[in-house]
Amino acid sequence: MRGFRASRLLAAMIAVAVVCAIPSATVEAQDFCFNAAVHYAAGAGPYSVFAADLDRDGDADLAVANLNSGDISVLKNKRDGTFAAAVSYLAFDGPVSVFAADLDGDNDADLAVARAANHTVTVLKNNGDGTFAGPVNYAVGYYPYSVFAADLDGDNDADLAVANLNSDGVSVLKNNGNGTFAAAVNYAAGDGPRSVFAADLDGDGDADLAVANLNSDDVSVLKNNGNGTFAAAVNYAAGDGPRSVFAADLDGDNDADLAVANLGSNSVSVLKNNGAGTFEAAVNYTTGDVPVSVFAADLDGDNDADLAVANYGSNNVSVLKNSGDGTFAAAVSYAAGDVPWSVFAADLDGDNDADLAVANAGSDNVSVLINCVAPPCLCLCHGDPQCDSVCNAQDVVKTVDVAFRAATPTSDPDCPRQRTDVNCDGFTTVVDVVKMVNVAFRGAKPATEFCNPCAP
Repeated sequence: MRGFRASRLLAAMIAVAVVCAIPSATVEAQDFCFNAAVHYAAGAGPYSVFAADLDRDGDADLAVANLNSGDISVLKNKRDGTFAAAVSYLAFDGPVSVFAADLDGDNDADLAVARAANHTVTVLKNNGDGTFAGPVNYAVGYYPYSVFAADLDGDNDADLAVANLNSDGVSVLKNNGNGTFAAAVNYAAGDGPRSVFAADLDGDGDADLAVANLNSDDVSVLKNNGNGTFAAAVNYAAGDGPRSVFAADLDGDNDADLAVANLGSNSVSVLKNNGAGTFEAAVNYTTGDVPVSVFAADLDGDNDADLAVANYGSNNVSVLKNSGDGTFAAAVSYAAGDVPWSVFAADLDGDNDADLAVANAGSDNVSVLINCVAPPCLCLCHGDPQCDSVCNAQDVVKTVDVAFRAATPTSDPDCPRQRTDVNCDGFTTVVDVVKMVNVAFRGAKPATEFCNPCAP
C-alpha cells in the first residue's frame, strides 16, 4: 500500500513538473538584475572611474578623475559596496582618465592620470594605505584622453600607453622599474584617438594596443614587436564616432575580441578576432543615446563576457547579455546619474559578482549599481537550481530532470555544490523532488528547508 501511494505521489509530481515547464513570465529566471543606483559625491565633472583595492584591505575602492575641479577623488569601500566620503588629491588641469596599477613594484595600486589640458600623464604613488604622494608629470602627445597601464616590454613592470586626441597617435612610456618613466615614444593611430586598451590580440604572449579613433570611425590595432615597440597601425571600421574600446574574449574561443562604443551611431560594435590579431567586420548593437564608455565582464554569472555601456545622452547604462558566442541580446537599461561618462565593472560588495560604478559628469557623483543576480557557480542554496533566490516550478522541473530523466546536472561540472541535491546526501533522488515540491507549491520556507552550508 505504501509503495502504491509513493508511486502515485511520484507520478503526480512528475505531471506537475511537466505542466509547470510551460514558459511563464512568473517563473523565468531573470538574466540581469541591478539594484537602483546609489550616488556618491565626487569632484566637479567626473569623467573617468576605476575600481581597485587602493588601501590593501581586500575590497575594491574607487578612483575618479574630475575634469572641472582638476582633481582625483578616492572613495574607500566600507567592505560592503558602500563608500566613505571622497578624499581629493591634486589640483591640476584637465584630468580625463584614471588607471590604477602597481607602477613602482611595491604591491599597492598607484594612479596614472591623463591630463588633456596639459598634454601630460601624471603619476601618483600610493603610500600603501590608499593615500597618495604628490604628482609627477610626464610629457605625452597633444590632448591625451585615455591612459592604460600594462607590461608592454616584457620586463614585468607596468608601462603606460596614452591615446592623444589631437596628435593622432599613441604615446608609450616605458617603466624604469621603479614607477618612473622614460620619455614617451609616439606611434601613429587613426584620426582623433580617444581610447586605448592593451591586450594580447595576436596570441604571441605580449600586449598589443587597440585604439578607438573618434574622427575616422575606426579602431587601430598596433601589434607589439615583443619589446614594447609597435608595428604600424592596421585600421578596422567601427561605428560612427568610436569613443571607447575594450578587449576581451567575447565568443569563447580564447582570443581577445573588441567592443567599441560609438557615440555618433548609438551603438556598440563587436569585432571578433580571427585568432591572429586580425578582425572580422564589425557587428553593431543598439545602446542608449550617445554611448561613451564600454566595459566587458560576466554580469549574469554564466561565464561569458557581457557588455555594460554608459550613455551620455540618456543618463543610463545599457547592459547587453552575451548569448555565449559573442552575439548579444537587446540592451537592458538602468538609470545612472546625470551625463554618465565612464562605466567600470568590479565586485564592489564582496559577493563574487560584477557590480557597476558610473562616473556622472553632469551630477558630480558616482553611481554604484549592485548586482543582485547570484552567479550559478557560487550559489550556496541547495534546491535553487536556477540560482535566482526563488524556489518555484522551474526549480522542480530541473530537479525532476536530474532525478528521473538522466539529464545533465544543472550546475556546472566544476561547481562545488550540486544544487538539485536538496538534502545534501550526494545524490538527486525522489526525496529531493519531494522537498522541492514542498517549497515551491506548499509554502515551505527555502531558508529553513534547505539553504544550508553543505560540505563541498
